[in-house]
Amino acid sequence: PKALCDSINAARDAGTKVVTFDSDTDPSCRDLFINQATAEGIAQVQVDMIAEQIGDSGEIAILSAAANATNQNAWIEMMEATLAADHPDIELVDAAYGDDDDQKSFDATAALLADHPNLKGIISPTTVGIAAAARYLSTSDAKGKVALTGLGTPNQMRDYVEDGTVTEFALWNPGDLGYLAAWAAKALVDGDITGEEGDTFTAGELGDFEVGADATVLLGDPFKFNADNIGDFNF
Repeated sequence: PKALCDSINAARDAGTKVVTFDSDTDPSCRDLFINQATAEGIAQVQVDMIAEQIGDSGEIAILSAAANATNQNAWIEMMEATLAADHPDIELVDAAYGDDDDQKSFDATAALLADHPNLKGIISPTTVGIAAAARYLSTSDAKGKVALTGLGTPNQMRDYVEDGTVTEFALWNPGDLGYLAAWAAKALVDGDITGEEGDTFTAGELGDFEVGADATVLLGDPFKFNADNIGDFNF
């Protein structure tokens, strides 16, 4: 997080406003960070989607990346807590790890279905995993019977949404993230905000935003992609 601080601070000393987005530096060496989504929001939206798709009841599994992936494990822990608190009729029966490798994730999907014949849904909070799982499901007897959701990109998932393998998945909208970062930079340059907690500004069509702790601005909840909107995106 501090690797860029010397260069960034040289720019700031010269009067340049610095906005990070998507991936942050140390908070001490930038003016604002535009955060695409919180860990809590990412976990919540995935649980909400699978619950809706399986009727809020039945067995589900998680297909993750690596067993030691910090972000994945944080999301999984939050998903487990949300399931326990809000969805007592959904049982998380297994967590598999595809190590963000396409073939390993494909094979792990097959193993989950073989090991759990009553499985109703899979959450894959990794773009490699969800695409591999969709590829397996699309040609299996489980297509249309086992729901799949998680985090993916429109281009990799479009065919699987259009053929009915996947109903809905989520990520953040990178266009909105860039748009918000640009408006935040303008607000800093214009002097409308300084980056202090509680500062507010308007980001064009996205509306009003407030600066939170550590000079962070949250884009909002993860964006859901489905058959109604997936054709509008190309990334």
